[in-house]
Amino acid sequence: MAHDWTKDVKRYVDNPEEAAIKGIVRYCGIALQSRDASFVACTDKVERDRVRDHFLKRKLAMDGTDDGLDRAVMEVCRKMHADRDKSRVTFYYLLAEKFDRLAILH
Repeated sequence: MAHDWTKDVKRYVDNPEEAAIKGIVRYCGIALQSRDASFVACTDKVERDRVRDHFLKRKLAMDGTDDGLDRAVMEVCRKMHADRDKSRVTFYYLLAEKFDRLAILH
C-alpha cells in the first residue's frame, strides 16, 4: 500500500498543494522507500546540513546565508517537535511554504 503523504502534510497545513507534494515525492524518489531516509533527524547536524545544502540551496535555489537557512530548518524542527518521526515530505513542504517556493516543486 502506498503511503499517503498528503495526510501527513495536512497535519500542519489545512489546504496543501497536491502538485507540490507530488513534486517533493518525485524529488525524494527512491529514498522514500527506506524508512530511515523518509524521515528528517533534527538532532543530527549532518542531516540538517544536508537539508540546507541539497533541498534549500539546490532544489529551491535559496541564496541566503547558511545561518539564516539553518534557522529556517530549526524553525520547522520546532514546529514538528511533537512528531518523533518527522516526515521528509512534510518537512520539505513546510520549508518550501515558508519561503514561498511551492511553485518550484510542481
